Amino acid sequence: MNKAHLKRMKSVRAPREVWRKWPRATVLGACATLAALLLWGSLGGDDGVTEVLAHRSEVLPGRFIEVPCSEDYDNHRRFEGCSPTKCGRGVTDAVITRDEALRIRSIAEKGLSLGGSDGGASILDLHSGALSVGKHFVNLYRYFGDKIENIFSEEDFQLYRDVRQKVQLAIAQAFGISASLLYLTKPTFFSRINSTEARTAHDEYWHAHVDKVTYGSFDYTSLLYLSDYLDDFGGGRFVFMEEGANKTVEPRAGRVSFFTSGSENLHRVEKVHWGTRYAVTIAFSCNPDHGIADPAFT
Repeated sequence: MNKAHLKRMKSVRAPREVWRKWPRATVLGACATLAALLLWGSLGGDDGVTEVLAHRSEVLPGRFIEVPCSEDYDNHRRFEGCSPTKCGRGVTDAVITRDEALRIRSIAEKGLSLGGSDGGASILDLHSGALSVGKHFVNLYRYFGDKIENIFSEEDFQLYRDVRQKVQLAIAQAFGISASLLYLTKPTFFSRINSTEARTAHDEYWHAHVDKVTYGSFDYTSLLYLSDYLDDFGGGRFVFMEEGANKTVEPRAGRVSFFTSGSENLHRVEKVHWGTRYAVTIAFSCNPDHGIADPAFT
């Protein structure tokens, strides 16, 4: 790809309905972030008082901690048999194999090779087509058109669907609900994080936040890690913020971290100090109106 084409890419913005979704989410989350930062201060902030919920060296068949549900869900329509009444967080290395994780990572690498943020955090959303390019987003399906068929394959999209289904079943089992009541929701996306200085608010991934406040559709959040803490990158641990001692998850390829999306699971990601951290966020809603389809290779 020549320099002129790259320059043109960085100046292009996706159609309004695509790229504005991400800025809207940032604005909606601003107040939540401020409140979370105040709470973060009361919880000791980045003072090093942490407990490791999942070490990188462990291979966990499953670890689950139940916590009291927040009142966040009362501000949204409830769905019997699905809306959280049992809240908590879990980690497992038994749902997605390391080989599957590395193959999923290759999908992220191929897609993100088409663009990438000027800052340290890049996004690839196979559902909406949103791709970080420079300081903006483009719709990779519209911008690259038929060329996408030379980048991704049907096998890539089938693997993505298979992995999503496995994660969905694991969440349903952990919380005692039917998987058929969970709906994949937006944004569900790949992230690539490195130590490059932030250029826009989208690059500032390290702020404490609550998913249910930032994204009202979220009821259950999961992250599938695609790279290894201290092998592929330094920093970048996932932190559940609690009074007394924060709980951290050390990423390893194939590890799935999942949790109810309310204030009971206030969290953040540590800044990445070196290397590159890959993950995919997979979110679920109990509201069918917020459901999205799996991406299709066409």
